[in-house]
Amino acid sequence: MPASNPFTAAHAAAARPGRAEGAAPAVAAAAPAAPAWVTLEVRHDTTYRYESPVSLAQHQAHLQPLADDFQTLESFDLAIQPAPAFRRDSTDALGNRQTHFSLALPHRELHVCATSRVRVRARFEGLRAGSGSAWEPQALGLRYVAAGPGGARPRFEPAVQFLPPSPYVPRLPALRAYAAPSFPPGCPVAEGAMHLMRRLHADFAYESRSTEVDTPLAQVLAQRRGVCQDFAHLLIGGLRMLGLPARYVSGYLLTCPPEGGAAMLGADASHAWVQVWCPGTEGVAAQGGEAGWLDLNPTNDLVPSTGHVRVAIGRDFGDVTPLRGVIRGGGRHELIVGVSTRVLHAAADPAVLPAAIPAPPAGAMAR
Repeated sequence: MPASNPFTAAHAAAARPGRAEGAAPAVAAAAPAAPAWVTLEVRHDTTYRYESPVSLAQHQAHLQPLADDFQTLESFDLAIQPAPAFRRDSTDALGNRQTHFSLALPHRELHVCATSRVRVRARFEGLRAGSGSAWEPQALGLRYVAAGPGGARPRFEPAVQFLPPSPYVPRLPALRAYAAPSFPPGCPVAEGAMHLMRRLHADFAYESRSTEVDTPLAQVLAQRRGVCQDFAHLLIGGLRMLGLPARYVSGYLLTCPPEGGAAMLGADASHAWVQVWCPGTEGVAAQGGEAGWLDLNPTNDLVPSTGHVRVAIGRDFGDVTPLRGVIRGGGRHELIVGVSTRVLHAAADPAVLPAAIPAPPAGAMAR
């Protein structure tokens, strides 16, 4: 099956509570292949309306999509009204493009419109989640040690910066307990992570406005409902509690993916998903900035493909907030956000083979 599609019904049945340990999954039916590449146009409008004039404002935006081997940024425009007195575009420590701007004149409304044209290549077609290393040695290898034998210091692995807790993803023993059944002894990292994604999708309800930006993750875990940000934080937290690096991805997705299928949840606004570090897994990039990172979308229970546009990566939502700022004045405010994503061009490549979505790991039991 193409990696951009959810697990099949056969695999879903294999993950239901009460499944016998080690039961063999049924053979899945074929599904439509994703296009080899798609050119998408994204328009992201943000409007703040203030009760009283804002006399001074400082803002930071993460709205420009990433550019790498799998995603080509053909054009980008960021329009800001009123025109800022100061604007600086730069790249942060994680390679994300960011814009800082300030407004020094009184204003009752701020309108920020980001328009992007992005060519997205299909990724993970050759994904074999069961081909990577077991999760235990990977987690053990990332533990902090002062020095190796003979005083030699271990090589620094950049992925380790996505292992400690972060402001929106604290350490929660309950998350470790929830994630553990997806990682029986010897389970490959990607296979266990995909099984955990499936369980989160099944156990938690997507409900718009069911949480706020600052709703604690422990509350989301308890109430079993949230939005895409919460689904991403839950998956990240479960993986980190087992010693596996995971990072937050902000971006956009099509309401209906290019390869067909059901409408996507969370497509009416900026979206969020997860990357788990699983180096050595077949079908996952082995070189470049995306080396070792596998994208997982727990809100929609799928491996992202050409219907997803990556904007920024971080430890959690706080690192990559689309638009944030500090203002003087304003009083109460109204926030209006609209996102539209459409396909401009798409092309199929017969040489691209669909990937196999793995069955849940043997010995794993869903809650």
